[in-house]
Amino acid sequence: MQSRLLQALGIPFTALLSVVFGLFLVSFPIGMFVVFESELGGDINHEYPLTHLDLFYGTDLYQSPSWVTMGDVFVALWALYAVVFVVSMMGPRQGFLRSLSAVISHGKYDSLSSYMVGITKWFSVLVLASVVVDIVQSGFGVKIVPPASGNDLEQFFYVSLAPVLEEVGFRVVLLGIPLFVMYSGRTSIRYFVRCLWRPYDLDIIHYRKAAVLIAVVAVLFGLAHIVTGEPWSEGKFAPAAASGAILGWAYLRYGFAASLLIHWATNYFIFAYATFVSQTNLVSLEVAFMHPLLSSIEIILIVAGVVSVLMMMAHRLRIGSEV
Repeated sequence: MQSRLLQALGIPFTALLSVVFGLFLVSFPIGMFVVFESELGGDINHEYPLTHLDLFYGTDLYQSPSWVTMGDVFVALWALYAVVFVVSMMGPRQGFLRSLSAVISHGKYDSLSSYMVGITKWFSVLVLASVVVDIVQSGFGVKIVPPASGNDLEQFFYVSLAPVLEEVGFRVVLLGIPLFVMYSGRTSIRYFVRCLWRPYDLDIIHYRKAAVLIAVVAVLFGLAHIVTGEPWSEGKFAPAAASGAILGWAYLRYGFAASLLIHWATNYFIFAYATFVSQTNLVSLEVAFMHPLLSSIEIILIVAGVVSVLMMMAHRLRIGSEV
């Protein structure tokens, strides 16, 4: 029965994840267009010196001459994300499309066969969780108010850079290193680096301590959004903490590449489509987020999240029946 359920869910599951994957791919050239070919920055553009950003405010580098521009960093970030994207699409054991084909043909759902299956699936679940949390909070009158936005090009720059900085800080440093200390019986540098990249190489038999650590880091991740930098309103804490828990689990289960790309999707991917709509329709970003294109993408992601949850439940039932 569980096999038939997996096969029944297989077609919508693979179709939805394939659409999400396609949206990921298209976001790369869309981002390039809005940075290099649009008027997103208004009075500044991609040639704006990097040291003139508020990122360097309070340091000796602020407002100093620099040959490194925002455009240079955008290109470097795109190259990094593209490489990680291709690596995730090809492995670890088989490619993305081949993994989805096995689900349709045989009802064989192996969550660890492809990084990209895990990335598209858990990103959809993250969006679903964020929407649910937002609905619940709204019922209690708690609103999510973003920080005051400045220049749109600078904002796009920061949301593109944030996944790298935050995943290194919250997942690698606060989660990966403690996991290594708790579960590793070896001390070689090579093994240490490998476990930071792929924590699932650690000999973790009981996940209780790891789950507690993920929860603690998730809370810190939520707090960071409302108390540091340009803070959000308090309503951002719960969805950010929920996202942190999902990112932490993805890091433990699939490795750094997965958590990085899921975080990239919540930031760059969504913002790329919003800025594209904003620039092509000559409307503000706030209006762009209510555009039918963004609404359609959100619906696709929510439905993909629901189907992914059902798929994981069916897979769990199948494992339970075989024990």
